[in-house]
Amino acid sequence: MLHSRALGPSLEQPLRDANVWLTRVHVAALVGAILLGTGSLGAETRLTDYVDPFLGTAPLTNVKDIGFNPPWRVWAGLTFPGASRPNAMVQLSPITEFGSGAGYEYEDEKIYAFTHTNKGHWNLCHIPLLPVTGNVDPRDFASAFSHDDESASPGYYQVLLSRYGINAELTTTLRCGYHKYEYPAGQRKKLIANLGISNERITDWQIEQAGDHAFEGFQQGREKVYFYATTNHKIEGIERLGWRRRAVSVVNFSDDSKPLEIKIGLSFVSIDNAKQNVDSELGSRSFDEVREESAKTWEALLSKIRVKGGAERQKRLFYSCLYRSFLWPALRSDVNGDFTDASGAVVRKDFAYYTDPSLWDDYRNKLVLLGMLAPRVTNDVILSMIDRGTITGFMPTFFHGDHAAAFIAGSYLRGLRGFDVKQAYDLLVHNATVENRRARPHLAEYIDKGYISTPIVAHPDVETKAKAGVTKTLEYAYDDYAVALLARELGDDATYEAMMKRSRNYANLFDASTGLMRGRLDDGKWVEPFDPQFPYYEYMYREANAWQSSFFAPHDTAGLVALFPSQEAFEQQLDQLFSIPWNPRHIAMNVNSFIGQYCHGNQPDHGFPYLYYWVGKQEKSQAVLNTIMDRFYGMDGGRTLCGMDDAGEMSSWYVFNAIGIYPYSPADDQYIVCVPLFDEVELDLGDATVTIVKENAGTKISEIIYDDEPIAGYFIPHRKLAKGKRLTIKATAVQ
Repeated sequence: MLHSRALGPSLEQPLRDANVWLTRVHVAALVGAILLGTGSLGAETRLTDYVDPFLGTAPLTNVKDIGFNPPWRVWAGLTFPGASRPNAMVQLSPITEFGSGAGYEYEDEKIYAFTHTNKGHWNLCHIPLLPVTGNVDPRDFASAFSHDDESASPGYYQVLLSRYGINAELTTTLRCGYHKYEYPAGQRKKLIANLGISNERITDWQIEQAGDHAFEGFQQGREKVYFYATTNHKIEGIERLGWRRRAVSVVNFSDDSKPLEIKIGLSFVSIDNAKQNVDSELGSRSFDEVREESAKTWEALLSKIRVKGGAERQKRLFYSCLYRSFLWPALRSDVNGDFTDASGAVVRKDFAYYTDPSLWDDYRNKLVLLGMLAPRVTNDVILSMIDRGTITGFMPTFFHGDHAAAFIAGSYLRGLRGFDVKQAYDLLVHNATVENRRARPHLAEYIDKGYISTPIVAHPDVETKAKAGVTKTLEYAYDDYAVALLARELGDDATYEAMMKRSRNYANLFDASTGLMRGRLDDGKWVEPFDPQFPYYEYMYREANAWQSSFFAPHDTAGLVALFPSQEAFEQQLDQLFSIPWNPRHIAMNVNSFIGQYCHGNQPDHGFPYLYYWVGKQEKSQAVLNTIMDRFYGMDGGRTLCGMDDAGEMSSWYVFNAIGIYPYSPADDQYIVCVPLFDEVELDLGDATVTIVKENAGTKISEIIYDDEPIAGYFIPHRKLAKGKRLTIKATAVQ
């Protein structure tokens, strides 16, 4: 359960001055929008039809929504529209610009290749292939295209390459891509393999013919990716054009009136394994069979959450976000079970091997959703992390913080048992007690002082590099709490007490004079001067300013409130958070899309809208939630997100809030209850299906009932939801 001081808010706390504040965030119009539409999804409706794979590919251009006049393309979405299965090895998608977040930007006019891996973090995009005709210029072969001649759905992508008159269709299995290219009559069929490029630095590559109807090779970046491809047309030869990095390979095919079909398997182990993958998963199957199986796979996953009511736009956003939540982590083991482990050895174990999650981003919500709807995958992801940790000595982390602790503790408390929890726990304790750059940098100082200091810098700017000491302190404190939860479960009382004590370290950086978390120098003095609105990438704060960082204590929110003179003072500080206008002179690449100082375009403050619950103002939280869901998803014509989707975190935030529950403290087994967008939600948790019902319209929760019993407070534990009963959320309008 949550730390006892975090459970505080109850339904009986009085409503104070809500009308004025609600007007300030324009909630009345939003309530009307939420009440639009009363349709339901019947059995005859395919949920995949609601998914727009292009969501998050379009640029964010509205200066009012951005918060400043950007000198670059805002990091909005950075998603890919191509074909994939859930959490698959292969994501087969078009490239309009190498070096961009996911390789595809909606405003671009040319396609350079179709690549076979993706994430959205300026990496991957391996094995670029492009069908062409005529003479090939290695410096100029990209094709123009039009969105009028482009379409996508879960597991499928199609586009007309207008330069060549080639209609390209793509679909996938877990480890394979299936290309189908319809060339103009009479044109010689060619395929460019541009293996010298990806979204990573390529150091070596190879392609060679493997019989009359196959080619194989590899691409070496940070990892070595092998491929084996079969074709339905005879290969007449492979030629190399150009020099060095600009060199491309051209696969030439014999004349044949039928569309060219290429079945390509990937492997992170060997070419032989890539061949096994394609033989096993594709074999003699047709394109339409594979496409239909992909659609059915996605339909089964999307059907785990079925909604009734709500507007058409909300359904499309909901299922698009649900889809987007299940593309990462990605599978890395082959059909025979082989994978390359962290030592570089090829091994075979009794679990599917996955990439590490994007932990700094998705521990907040996406990994909780993964555990709810795909527990087997989640267990295997944790087993993969344990495997890496056993080899390296430390549990994997990502980008910032040590959030494997929250992911694994929360998964265990929510009932996942498919991994050795003691083995995971030992690694997490090692992360929390032994300093290492792979785990917790500056840990010794954190343990010694109770905080991580900020160095003296005369005139720090947005890109000043330092320790991000405030953010690290707050995040380590929460990670300590997560370790403590596992220590309690395993009966390690000494570690439990030590970690719970450390979990209060967030308070050591609270500056009572500003009501914000502030950097301390090595000698304990406050950093001067102090501009709480100025954002940093990693000086005092990580990709945030003071306002976007200062309220992070999801394990002890009541303790955070207690640092203020009164609940009223805390409420006033929250009002400032959501109302102080963003200074348009403060420009940071991934800090945009604001409600006051609150930034929904990046992850650090995504839990802050719920803070009003702790001062008896749940309806003010709901007003913020409604504003975010209405304003920052499907922007600028419907295909824009306000910030990076970050491996599905932005999407999962929407999914949870739309159904009326959210993992406020993901290390715990409880969800905070909010007002859902939809009248009724059926949530399939595997062994049981819980029904979430919204009664009446409004932002003020008057009562929460589960299985005919009222719930005190706003939290419901996972173990209750797992019983599959009815959760009723009664909402009323604010008077």
